[in-house]
Amino acid sequence: MANFSTHTIDTAPEAAKPILLSSLKGYGFVPNLYATMAEAPAILEGYTTLSTIFGKTNLSETERQIILMTNNRLNGCEYCMAAHTTLSQMAGVDDAIIDALRDGRPIDDEKLEALRRFASAINESRGWPTEEQVSAFLRAGYTPQAMLEVVLGTALKVLSNYTNHLAETDLDDAFVPNAWESASVRAAE
Repeated sequence: MANFSTHTIDTAPEAAKPILLSSLKGYGFVPNLYATMAEAPAILEGYTTLSTIFGKTNLSETERQIILMTNNRLNGCEYCMAAHTTLSQMAGVDDAIIDALRDGRPIDDEKLEALRRFASAINESRGWPTEEQVSAFLRAGYTPQAMLEVVLGTALKVLSNYTNHLAETDLDDAFVPNAWESASVRAAE
């Protein structure tokens, strides 16, 4: 793989420095994902901006994390799965939901399970869900707006998951307690 730098605020390109400073204020540290994305300030800005926009959807925090963690699992992103497990815990997402998402198991709540399945369908079909998958999502009480918000969350995860795959981003100490190993990575070894 290419040798990516994990920038500090001092070593980052000028355009990335304000975003890294903002993350330091928000998280108390600069996540290694951001420090890596700083190499290309446009992706760092795109990711952080899209993340903010995703937070403005009509979906609850639990619903947003279901979309994000489903994509992390399907994309085999160990960094993001650990990070979003931590963020989900901090946000009060039910532990049973977090565990189901990490393990790729159904969620007990029928509506939330419909969301998990639809997020999986969007990822696995590359945006071409079947008519039955769309109908099942709508029958569960979601709307066409929510369908597009699933696409937004999926796009967000493409940015971070693919960056972590290319850069082999080191896990931050804050996320180590929630380390996760991808079944696809284990199978390839």
